[in-house]
Amino acid sequence: MAEAYDPGNIFAKILRGEIPSHRVYEDDAVVAFMDVMPQGMGHTLVVPKAPSRNMLDADPATLGPLFAIVQKIAVAVKKAFDADGVTIMQFNEPASGQTVYHLHVHVVPRFEGVPLKPHSGQMEKPEVLAENAGKIREALAG
Repeated sequence: MAEAYDPGNIFAKILRGEIPSHRVYEDDAVVAFMDVMPQGMGHTLVVPKAPSRNMLDADPATLGPLFAIVQKIAVAVKKAFDADGVTIMQFNEPASGQTVYHLHVHVVPRFEGVPLKPHSGQMEKPEVLAENAGKIREALAG
C-alpha cells in the first residue's frame, strides 16, 4: 500500500510560507524556487501546490501545469546562466533517491565538462541563492 502524503514535509512548509525560500516563479498551480543544496549553479525546484508524494500518486491534472512550468524554468535557467544544457530530474520513492515526499522536479543548468555536485547536505550561502534567483527572474521577465 502507498504511503500517505505528509503535510509536514519541508516543501509543504515552503508552499505555506512557514519556511523561507528564494522563489523565482509562482502561479495558481506551481511554485519554483532555488534548491538550498544545489548540485550545480542555478539548481531550481519546481513544485506543484497540489499535495502528492510523487508522480506515482499525483492527480494527472497536476502534471500538465507542472511540466509546462518545468519547461519554462528550463528555458530561463539555460538563458540566465548561459548554460550548455539543462538536466531535469524527478524521483519517486526512496529506492529512486527521493528524500522529500512532495512531488518536485529538479531543473539544473549544465556546463560542458562540469559534473553535478553530489546532494551532500551542504547548504549554499543565502546571498548566492538570492543572486541566482534574481538572474532566473530576469530571464523569465525578458
